[in-house]
Amino acid sequence: MENGQAGLPQLNKPAPDFEAQTTHGIKKLTDYRGKWLILFSHPADFTPVCTTEFMAFARNYDKFQSLNTELLGLSIDSNFAHIAWVRNIKENFGIEVKFPIIADLNMKVAHAYGMIQPGASDTSAVRATFIIDPEGILRAMVYYPMTNGRSIDEFLRILQALQTSDAHGVATPENWQPGDKVIVPPPQTQEAAEQRVAEGYECSDWYFCKKSL
Repeated sequence: MENGQAGLPQLNKPAPDFEAQTTHGIKKLTDYRGKWLILFSHPADFTPVCTTEFMAFARNYDKFQSLNTELLGLSIDSNFAHIAWVRNIKENFGIEVKFPIIADLNMKVAHAYGMIQPGASDTSAVRATFIIDPEGILRAMVYYPMTNGRSIDEFLRILQALQTSDAHGVATPENWQPGDKVIVPPPQTQEAAEQRVAEGYECSDWYFCKKSL
């Protein structure tokens, strides 16, 4: 463990639990049971790249809500700084940030989620994003460098892909979008492989078949 840094959380395992002060009061991971949660960190309040990201998350807030998904930001700043920054975004850009932001001055949540990357910064969280399902299981995580902003559209896309995979027991191809054909999981036995090509799917070969939902 370097600089107090724990190992990264693991996909398909319970997301690290937390209880933290936010701009909307105390929030716990268990508060989000029954909903999807996107927990994302940013290096600092009142910085330009982070501001563009927060505005993009805020502009898409209703889309996330329609997907049974809550948003929760985090940086190693005080609650007062967060409140001032949210007010500043509304005053200067006309965009209201409706989701809470964790004040993580002791870096407890940041360390639990591996948001502190010593190669990038010892005191700021990098641009880390975690997608947690309604059972509290970590399903996806994405890390970006300090210098480059994230694509919020990609988080909407992967969220819908995960929900589609869960609902239909399928996989999704590269850059899958809602409405596109999905991938049927490949057969696990030789007998099933022989049968697969006759099952009515759109197959390029026994291991690569697509279907419409």
